[in-house]
Amino acid sequence: MQRHRRYRDGRGAFFIEGVRNFVQVVDRDVDIVVIVYSEKLLTAAVARKLVRQRRRAGVTTLRISPEQFRAISQTRRASGISAVVRQRWRRLDDVVPDAGLCWIILSQVRWPGNLGTLIRTSEAVGGAGFILLDNSVDAYAPGAVRASMGAHFSQTFVRTDQQALRNWVEDNGLYVIGASPDGARKFHEISYPCPSLILLGEERHGLTAPQRSLCQDLVRIPMVGNFDSLNLGVAGSLLLYEVFRAHNGLSDDLSH
Repeated sequence: MQRHRRYRDGRGAFFIEGVRNFVQVVDRDVDIVVIVYSEKLLTAAVARKLVRQRRRAGVTTLRISPEQFRAISQTRRASGISAVVRQRWRRLDDVVPDAGLCWIILSQVRWPGNLGTLIRTSEAVGGAGFILLDNSVDAYAPGAVRASMGAHFSQTFVRTDQQALRNWVEDNGLYVIGASPDGARKFHEISYPCPSLILLGEERHGLTAPQRSLCQDLVRIPMVGNFDSLNLGVAGSLLLYEVFRAHNGLSDDLSH
């Protein structure tokens, strides 16, 4: 399940590991298929308590040896707690556009860790979630889940196609901002409505022509070095914090 997306998606589930993720799963009332833990490795009192509570509530639990747990662990130091939980998806038509400060729109992500970074940043600034075009982006890839540090469970994930997104944007009068090295204005020179929809292109090739046609504005992140683009996680995070700054007076806070 950890390595094969087809297996995960076919069962509508994914693997989480670690105390932070497990606590978030329980706090957010995510549907747990099975809890897998090692009595000897699991030293965190809060996680041990939650395992007992979930077992009494009828959740299947599987206790394994430290050696067995280390064999399935993908972390440097095995925490002793993991679970298989249900994926959460929303239909675009069921989503409230102003459920949060902004939405991130993605069609491709080359490295899962970059997606995890964006998920974590979106949660930090009060973003609503992610609208994923077609089927390329693996929202529940292990690398993305690990990098999100538990933020996965408080963000909304939508999968749709470009035409459905265009209809939704037009029906709701939404503002889409695309990030591109040839953007007419710098990213801090525009006003960001609430909610803003931020469209990020593929990391090497950028926005496609149809994606550009979705945008009311194209913005660039200024750079003076030898490269003309940033890591997707970095670029997206800069834009997310610019939206946050625009609505929360962050510049005033930084001036003191």
